[in-house]
Amino acid sequence: MRILGIDPGTRATGFGVVEFEGSSLRRVAGGVIRPRSQEFAGRLRELLVGLEQVIEEARPDGTALEAVFSARNPRSALMLGHARGVALVACAAAGFNPAEYAPGRIKQAVVGYGAASKSQVQRMVQRLLGLPDLPPADEADALAVAICHGHSAPFDTEGRRFPVVTGGTR
Repeated sequence: MRILGIDPGTRATGFGVVEFEGSSLRRVAGGVIRPRSQEFAGRLRELLVGLEQVIEEARPDGTALEAVFSARNPRSALMLGHARGVALVACAAAGFNPAEYAPGRIKQAVVGYGAASKSQVQRMVQRLLGLPDLPPADEADALAVAICHGHSAPFDTEGRRFPVVTGGTR
C-alpha cells in the first residue's frame, strides 16, 4: 500500500510517499514544492502542477492531508485554505478522496504525543523510515501525514491491511 501525504502551504507544500508492507515502512518519495511566482494565483497554479506531477510519478493507492487548524491570523488561515483547496483538487482530479487528519492526531500517531514539536516529528519520521538525514520540516510533516493514514487503514481478520479505498479510479 502506497500513501501520499500532503502538508499544504502557499510558499512551501511538503509531500511524502510512504509504502507499507506488513509492519515495515519505506519512503518512496518526498520533497517540498516551492512556487516561484510572485503572484498568488501563479503560486497556486505551480502548486497544482507540482502535485499532479507527484501523483502521476508516485502512483499512490491513497492520499491524505493535514486538516485545517485554527490560526491566530485570519489572512494566514485563508491563504492556507487556498493551498488546501488546490491539494484537494489535485487529488480529486486523479480519482482520490483524500483523508484529512488534525495536526494533533498526526503527531500522536507518529510521535506518541499530540503536542510534539516540529523537530520531534522530524526525528521520529527519520527514525521510522530509516532515513540517513533529517528530512526538511515540510517534507517530514507530509511523511507524518502518510504514516498516520497508513496506520489508520483497517485490517482483515488475519491481520493483513486492506488497501485504502479513497474513492475514484485508482
